[in-house]
Amino acid sequence: MSTSLMDLFTTRDRDAFLTDLAENGPVSRGHYVDGTPIWLVTGHPESVTVLTDPRFSSDPGKQSAIDMSAATALPEDVAPYLMSTLGAYDPPDHTRLRRLVSREFTARRVEALRPRIQEITDELLSGLPEEFDLIERFAYPLPIQVICELLGVPEADRAVWRGWAAELTAPDPARVAAGARGLVGYMADLIERKRSRGGQDLLSGLIRVRDDDGDRLADDELIALSISILIAGHETTVGLISQSVRLLLAHPDLQDALRAEPALLATAVEEFLRYTGPAEIAVMRYTLQPVELGGVTIPAGKAVQVVYAAANRDPRRFDGPGLLDVRRPDNAHLGFGHGIHYCLGAALARAETRIALAGLLGRFAVLEAAVPASEIGWRPGIQRALTRLPVRTVASP
Repeated sequence: MSTSLMDLFTTRDRDAFLTDLAENGPVSRGHYVDGTPIWLVTGHPESVTVLTDPRFSSDPGKQSAIDMSAATALPEDVAPYLMSTLGAYDPPDHTRLRRLVSREFTARRVEALRPRIQEITDELLSGLPEEFDLIERFAYPLPIQVICELLGVPEADRAVWRGWAAELTAPDPARVAAGARGLVGYMADLIERKRSRGGQDLLSGLIRVRDDDGDRLADDELIALSISILIAGHETTVGLISQSVRLLLAHPDLQDALRAEPALLATAVEEFLRYTGPAEIAVMRYTLQPVELGGVTIPAGKAVQVVYAAANRDPRRFDGPGLLDVRRPDNAHLGFGHGIHYCLGAALARAETRIALAGLLGRFAVLEAAVPASEIGWRPGIQRALTRLPVRTVASP
């Protein structure tokens, strides 16, 4: 059986799909969304190997198997800015860029944001009606506001920026192109404004940052990295918050357990990441030489796709992988990746999600779905996401 990644992005029965996919073995042949033959890696230890072994490259420029610009409908003039994320570089380029970004995107900066995240959470939750769309009123605006404040996007610009970002997932290639060009142009202009005025936000810090040898980020690198931080900084967290709430709606007993034991939220969020994390696939890898993996030999020059969603259900690594266990003691999930490309914003996404869930459970004594599961809105595609999650609540006394 040869599986298409498009099946993963469009199926409504995700659990059944992952079960069927696992039957193909930890490494199997498949197809990219455009039909290009690729290798799918679904086993946990095999995925870790791909994510850490230098025989697998993250740089799309080192392969000719897939035209990523064509596959993503991005125009050539802006595709490099949208695709040049930290995950698309190999050492030493990745080492240099990550070192520079990490000097400003620090654990201390994230920790300092916690009071502001709590404040935004409280503001969004106050005055909500008994029934509302959790995505529209809470899960989407919270990460948007946090990442925009962190990076330094002026409040007056956020509606326009959100419009361009939304176009990147449109089904019409012309809309994707327009959104991409608008976003790149806006970010180039914002960088110039920050350069002349300065500031204490992350983007201003990235403009100023230098390493010990005096190296700094070039303008095209600043544009690409800032767009990557903006998009990843809200898409991932919107997905994690909304998917976590969806699981809580389906398992009311978990709500009771988390209200009774708030400290359990930390391991619960890790389990939500494993069970249905927002990132279902890794950045594509490419073999630089033949590699034996999972009982097969992958030739050189082939595209290799790690499927996080499947690796996080590998029974060789997780006991009862199909069970949702918020007390799981050994949870080495790949929800934020692994190795040198581990998600730079993982700490921020965790902090936002824990504060968001604690706020919801603390404010509402009853939190339940307002529509049947079949009527919950979702958007298929590489950025698979919930788009509508109506909930009904009763405020805590």
